[in-house]
Order: sequence, then structure tokens, then C-alpha cells
Amino acid sequence: MKTSNILAAAALSLIAVAGAHAETYEGVHSVTSGYSRADVAPQAAAAAREGNIYADGATANLAPVVAGNTDRAVVHGEAVAAAHAPGQNLRRESFPGSVIPAQARTLTRQAGL
Repeated sequence: MKTSNILAAAALSLIAVAGAHAETYEGVHSVTSGYSRADVAPQAAAAAREGNIYADGATANLAPVVAGNTDRAVVHGEAVAAAHAPGQNLRRESFPGSVIPAQARTLTRQAGL
């Protein structure tokens, strides 16, 4: 019984070794283009201005994002005020009925001594 198991295992291992062979690595393919960098640069800039030609659905024909006209100091002030708001980290899902109680919105920070 042991001999037949050993022979079967040896036969399976020989089949596995014979079936496993590595692929040959042919290296990186050489460049076949005849264009120089100076020729390709304007084409790349024009393609970038055209947008994503492969876009579909919700992402098709999106307008580029334009920076706002608001002053940097004003935006910074709004961000600081929002960061110091007492109930900024409250989530509606954390409360029963998804309603934030009024006393939770008016919490103030107190210094711990």
C-alpha cells in the first residue's frame, strides 16, 4: 500500500515538473515612433485641452474647475470659525430618530483643571 502511494506521488510530481515551465523574458520593447519630443509636445497639449474622450455618463462633458474669487483670508476665517463651532463633529446618525438635540448643538468647551 505504501509503495503504490509513493509511486503515485512520484508520478504526479513528475507530471507537475514537466508541465511547469517558465516564460522567456524578451525585455522592454524598443520605441518604433519616428516623432521627436518637439513634434509630440503640441499634440499632447491639444489632447489635454480636449478633455477625456473616453468619458461617459456622469463624467462626460464636465466643465473644468475654476478657482473662486473669494479672498484667501476670508476663506481662512470661515474655516477657523467652522473648526471652532461647538457642534461640528455631531452626526445625525448618532442620535435616535436622526435628530440632533438642541442641548447637543450648544455645547461649549470647558478647560479641564
